[in-house]
This record gives sequence, structure tokens and C-alpha cells, in this order.
Amino acid sequence: MSSQLSNNRPPPDQVLIEIANYVVNHRIQSRLAYETARYCLMDSLGCGLEALSYPACSKLLGPIVPGAVVPNGARVPGTIFQLDPVQAAFNIGTMIRWLDFNDAWLAAEWGHPSDNLGGILATTDWIARKARASGKPVPTMHDVLTAMIKAHEIQGCLALENSFNQVGLDHVVLVKVASVAVVTHLMGGNQAQVVDALSQAWVDGQSLRTYRHAPNTGSRKSWAAGDATSRAVWLALITLKGEMGCPSALTAKTWGFYDALFKGQSFRFQRPINRWDTYVMENILFKISFPAEFHAQTAIECAMQLHPQVKDRIDDIECITIRTQEAAIRIIDKKGTLNNPADRDHCMQYMVAVALIFGRLTAADYEDTVAADARIDGLREKIFCIADEQFTKDYHDPDKRAIANGVSITFKDGTALEEVIVPYPIGHKKRRHEGMPHLEKKFATHLARCFPESQQQAILALCLDQDSLQATPVDEFMGMFVGAQ
Repeated sequence: MSSQLSNNRPPPDQVLIEIANYVVNHRIQSRLAYETARYCLMDSLGCGLEALSYPACSKLLGPIVPGAVVPNGARVPGTIFQLDPVQAAFNIGTMIRWLDFNDAWLAAEWGHPSDNLGGILATTDWIARKARASGKPVPTMHDVLTAMIKAHEIQGCLALENSFNQVGLDHVVLVKVASVAVVTHLMGGNQAQVVDALSQAWVDGQSLRTYRHAPNTGSRKSWAAGDATSRAVWLALITLKGEMGCPSALTAKTWGFYDALFKGQSFRFQRPINRWDTYVMENILFKISFPAEFHAQTAIECAMQLHPQVKDRIDDIECITIRTQEAAIRIIDKKGTLNNPADRDHCMQYMVAVALIFGRLTAADYEDTVAADARIDGLREKIFCIADEQFTKDYHDPDKRAIANGVSITFKDGTALEEVIVPYPIGHKKRRHEGMPHLEKKFATHLARCFPESQQQAILALCLDQDSLQATPVDEFMGMFVGAQ
């Protein structure tokens, strides 16, 4: 009996068809989603502007061939670079993700849906500049916000029940998938072409999480999303040139994604694709206070509350216990030598120690000069994380989506401080009213790093006006962010 597979080309996988249908045909009507997307745009660009001051990031930016300039190319905010949309997407995506300060989504798979903004902005600016040069209609920032909402929904809903990290794959696979879907459509692709581009993203080689975990933790985790969103733009471009797709990219026996990379499992959906709308954008988590891995945000808030009581008693501390979610144990519970900033911003003990000692946690606190303070490593050795069953349950509860941490401190004389518990970080939907003024201030601070006062004020005024922003042509918006050098 023959064991050969049939060579009859199958229809596209249903998941690909339904995602493409959502992207091409679903109309976004939620005012809250558009308002949240505007805040996400501001915050992501602000994070990227701050990253420009870090040489480890800025050295990766610019054209792939030094000195190359693309006429009507996509601009890179805060710089004078004018690049092809693939390289521009890498630049913007890398900037946004570099300091681990942009939005986050926590589920079976965690990630940062605003990473897709690299591909979205690069594509729309390039399209807008070409269109203006030829007298054609120019896309507006409403198109950008719509694409952001849909990219968030694709990445976030795929993450709800499907853990890519448990099979060793990095979450940026979802950035590639979400980006390729929306940018193919932004470039004029129809539903069939979006299906083809999606299939290319799934059969593409996927990143391993090697660079996020000991003993290989390093700076690639800061440009992996830029790589993913730029790869998506490239896949969209070749698809629109007529490159065929792989219809059973997910389900093909032996060679499809499910069998080859997902242990034979098919995707599960907490929210069926035909019900996708704006859930993820409306519930996105903003990193407002601290540039830190999101599972630690509330632990740092706890430490900040405890700082006044312990700042003069650091040497008297016997031990510190952090009750946390199971996911935090897997990702950021870390002992031993920390080799670089990328290592430190994914270490719960390091982040909490810095907050307890200094009463702050900034991006600069991950650099070697601060890490050389012997008190930090001394305190790290006294910090122990334990997974709390209720915290983990509330973390997965779709009605709560809590990211709780509790910090308790015991001193050498046997006395102890009452445990401080924070269930929701300031960037959570349940604290949105409290958080947005701080987010606006954060954005203004980032603008001040790069632009003169008049330019700062013009950008801020536009970004705070929902209707005016949405009506603004993309090339005019991106032109406001051109840097001096």
C-alpha cells in the first residue's frame, strides 16, 4: 500500500481564510479602540525616541547599505533616514522594542502587539509618499490606527490559548503573522493575497527563544520584533508580485506548522476568529512607570511602596519573598551572573532590588555603571520568588487579566514588614483613568529628548486630538518626526 501523500493542492487552511476575512472585510466601529490605539501610537513612538539615545540600538539603524537613500522612502522617527519599507520597518520596530517599554499582552503566549507598528508605519509612509508624488489619494492616520487595532487582535487572540514558548518558539512569530496580514492589505492586497502572505509567514523559519533565556540572553531580544515586522513587509511585497502561497501551511501532514513546530497541536481559540473585533486593543497593557518585563510591573510598584521603609536598612534584610504568577517564574525568576542590560531587564530579583535600594527603575538602571553597585547583587541573593496559585488563576481569567505580585520583607532581627500586594499595574485597563495622564507625560518627556520646543508642541497637540490625528495624511504625520541628524 502506497504511503505517498496526495499531490492534489488543497484549499487554504480555514484559519488563514478567517484571519484574512477579518483583515479585509471587518469594519472597526469602537471609539474606545481608536482612542486606545492613539495612546498606543504615542507611547510606542515615544519609547522608540528614547531608544535612540542608546548606542547599542542606534548602531543598528539606518540603511542596510551605508549611505543608501530611497526616493520617497519611509522615514524613521527621530532620524533623517529615508529607507525602503522593509528596512524602515526593521528600524522602527527595533526602536520601539529596544527598552522593553512599549505595550504588552499576557496570555498563554505573551508579547507586545505594538511591535507591529514598525511594519504598519513604514508601509503607510512609503505608500503615502508615492501616492502624493503621483497625485493619488494618500492614506491617513485613521488607516494606521485601523491596522493597529487589527494587528493587535490577530496577535493577541492567537496568543490567548496557544503557547509558542512551550515549544521553544519566540512570540515574534505572531508579530510576523499579524504584520503580514495588515500590511498586505494596506498595500492593496485582496483577501486571497492576504491568505497567501499569511501562509508564507507560517512556513517561514521561526525564531527560537534562545536569546531570551540563560545562558544566551542578549540584545537580539531587543531587535527580534523589528526583524519579524520587517520580514512581514518583505513577504507582503513578494506576494503582491504574484508569488504563490502554501495553502495548507498549518495543517499539511508532517511538513505543516502544526506537525513540524507545534507538536501536532492545532490552534485553539478562546475567541473564535469570526468574532474578532477590538478586544485586544481595548484591553492592552501599557508600561507606564517602568521599562521592565511586564510580569514584574506590580512587583516593582510594591518595591517602590516599601522603599521608604527599607532604604536605610538594606544590610539588615534577611530575606524577601515575592509571590507571583507562574509565568513570571518561567520568564524572569533568575539567579546567577547577569551579563548585560538585556539579562537584567528580565530578572525579577534585579528589578525589585534596584527599586528597593534607589526608589526608582529607569532604562539607565540596567547599564553596567548601575549594575556595578554591590548592594544590588547582595540583595538579589536574598530575594525568592514563589508561584501563587490564585495569582496564576487570576492572570488567566479573561474577566480579570490580573498581573499580581506580593512582596514581603523579613529582617535579621526577626521583625517583618506587612506584605504589599498590587494586583493590577497602572497600565492595566482597570487603572486606565489613573494611567493615561502619566502616559501623556511619558510621551512628552520622550519628545523633549529629540525635538525643539515648537516641534514637540505641534506633535503633542495633534496626538491629543483624536479627530485631527485620524484625518492627518500619514506622510504629513511622519514628516513631523524627522530628526535633525
